[in-house]
Amino acid sequence: MADLHPHLPVGVPLRDNRFLQALLFAYAVCWGILAIAPVSRETWLLENLLVFGLIGLLAATHRRFVFSNLSYALIFAFLALHAVGAHYTYSAVPAGHWLQEAFGFTRNPYDRAVHFAFGLLLGYPLRELTLRVAHVHGAWSFVVPVLAILGLSSSYEIIESWAARIADPELGISFVGAQGDIWDGQKDMTLALVGALVALTAGAWRRRQSGHEPYVGPES
Repeated sequence: MADLHPHLPVGVPLRDNRFLQALLFAYAVCWGILAIAPVSRETWLLENLLVFGLIGLLAATHRRFVFSNLSYALIFAFLALHAVGAHYTYSAVPAGHWLQEAFGFTRNPYDRAVHFAFGLLLGYPLRELTLRVAHVHGAWSFVVPVLAILGLSSSYEIIESWAARIADPELGISFVGAQGDIWDGQKDMTLALVGALVALTAGAWRRRQSGHEPYVGPES
């Protein structure tokens, strides 16, 4: 089914978008604080390379395509979670240790939570991109974001493995964060898939209730 409101304007450019300006400021403060004295500067740098690439891509394409405030908020939430993991290294995040002790997990689950959040928080922005740029509708507008999440998640696992091989052993182990689990990569990708399915199901439900895509909101 095509978008019920295909001609409604969505996405306000940065210069006129106070919400996006506040979001950028909040992320800059968060990132700046967490950039101070990370547990491992080398691991922090490796973890942030893809962040630099993503933010650079968003900035470079901003004149041609502006996400909705909803999608920018979801992207911000994921980057904030990642910034925490980069500061402490994923296997040593204090919140993860608390969860490990509280629920009796055998490992720090913070990296698992962030992989789930990858699908949960970025699945809908990818759907918005699919609808507004690729003009893909119907069932494929849900399939394409899911495939994109799987592709991006598997690509990240490949990058992790090569970084571990190229870097010194201690840095590689810290960056990968497998914590002794030989199926770590497969579990991470599965959680990203589940997160994307949850996000897209919630988006479809919201669309059915409101009659339009969730990104068509008050900011439009």
